[in-house]
Amino acid sequence: MGHPEIDALRLNAVILENFIREIPEPDLQLRRGEGFWTVYEHLHHLALVQPVMFKRLRAFKNEEKPVITPYNPFQDSGSKPSVKRPAADLVRNFREWRDKQLDLILSCDEAIWTRTGIHPEYHSYSFEIVVRHILFHDGTHLYRMEELWLAKEVQP
Repeated sequence: MGHPEIDALRLNAVILENFIREIPEPDLQLRRGEGFWTVYEHLHHLALVQPVMFKRLRAFKNEEKPVITPYNPFQDSGSKPSVKRPAADLVRNFREWRDKQLDLILSCDEAIWTRTGIHPEYHSYSFEIVVRHILFHDGTHLYRMEELWLAKEVQP
């Protein structure tokens, strides 16, 4: 059974890197409106969440029925960047963790892909769902980042 998600996860790291390279560093900080994250904050979040997702994947590989702790970036004190790391560092961090995720995913047999666990926020949770969740989470933030970058300033 093939898993096209693997190729997509690999490509998302390249897409993110190419996209961020296009944006001048000061423009990463533009806030398009109250309550909106900046492109930089989306990038920071993407880099920050990769180890969390790696731990979930590893739990599925190493445990028969892992119990997953929910992650809420708004409750995590490190979710809002207090020190602005260069965007290139965040992209590098994202890629390093994505490579670790991919290595782990590729080391798993089909039995692990169908292994289920318990996540208190979801009716169903499995290794395959975690992989797909990572992919969709990437896409959500990549889309929002591009939308913020391309949007013209709103005129009053």
